Parts: sequence; C-alpha cells; structure tokens
Amino acid sequence: QVQLVESGGGLVQSGGSLRLSCVASGSIVSDLDVGWYRQAPGKQRELVAFMYSDSRTNYGNAVKGRFTISRDNAKNAVYLQLNMLKPEDTAVYRCLTPSPYTWGQGTQVTVSS
Repeated sequence: QVQLVESGGGLVQSGGSLRLSCVASGSIVSDLDVGWYRQAPGKQRELVAFMYSDSRTNYGNAVKGRFTISRDNAKNAVYLQLNMLKPEDTAVYRCLTPSPYTWGQGTQVTVSS
C-alpha cells in the first residue's frame, strides 16, 4: 500500500521561497508518476507540477518559471521548490500518485503580501 506524506509548508512573505516534500512509502518513488496539486478556499483544485517515472515534467501555467519539481530516489521523495511566491499561491498543497490512486494529507502554504 502506497502512502504519501507531505511537509514543508508554512507562512512566507511575498517573493519568498519554500520547499515542499512528498515522501513515499510502500513503493519506490522512481516507479511512480507523482504530481503536486493545490486548492485554495472557494477555488477548484489545480495542477501545480507533475513528474512522470521517466522524469518528464509538466507545470501549471500559473507557476511556470517559479516552481520546480524534482525527485530524490535515495530519500524516496518528490520535492516542489516554490520561488517568487505570490499571495495567490496560498493554498493547501497535496501530492498525488495516480497509480495506485493515492493522495497525501496536504500541507498549507500561506503567502502574505
């Protein structure tokens, strides 16, 4: 059974940076496709970044050039580096693997203006 645990969220000022972690257990992370999604209050969930097992990546339009997804096979983790943060980046960030379909519990990112 795959489990995903996120960490690294917090409160940061506009223009600041954070690094989110998504640590996998029950599977080798390099065998998984893993994505980061976010949802702000009153808004739909949106794709932030996605990394396939073959290392191809996709990014949501709102974060291209500011956020970077990466993977550390030794730590069995997928990371999301958030740079040049804006107040509109405030949301709960969760990681997902589509197969087997598994969500993490989420981590809150709050960006103050």
